[in-house]
Amino acid sequence: MLRYLPFLLVLALMIYAFIDCLNTPEEEVRGLPKVVWIIIILLFGEVLVGPVVWLLAGKNRAGGGGRQAGPQRWVAPDDNPDFLKSLNKDGKDAGAPEDGTAARDATDAGGGRAEEPPKDVTDPTGEEKGPRAD
Repeated sequence: MLRYLPFLLVLALMIYAFIDCLNTPEEEVRGLPKVVWIIIILLFGEVLVGPVVWLLAGKNRAGGGGRQAGPQRWVAPDDNPDFLKSLNKDGKDAGAPEDGTAARDATDAGGGRAEEPPKDVTDPTGEEKGPRAD
């Protein structure tokens, strides 16, 4: 079983490089056209030259140790000064009123029935009988 391990590792590296080349957008491929890179990976895959050359030189890699200037990176909310300014001192949302009416309004809008004033009931003669009991 151990004698097959080098062959399986070479095959795994060749498959990885081939799929990586196929999934790479044309704008990120360096040096040669994408089709030529695929041919190099397939022709020279058994001797490790094709996949290794693709992984080292064929693609623009973002994690190159800060060598490339790309778009602004994502910042966690606790490190984002704009987000921190949007919070007030109590840790509540800056737009929420502090008297608790927002929580009360949310329960009314969330399916809870708001109380209605009692409606007057009239009998068939037109006289009011008092508040109606539902």
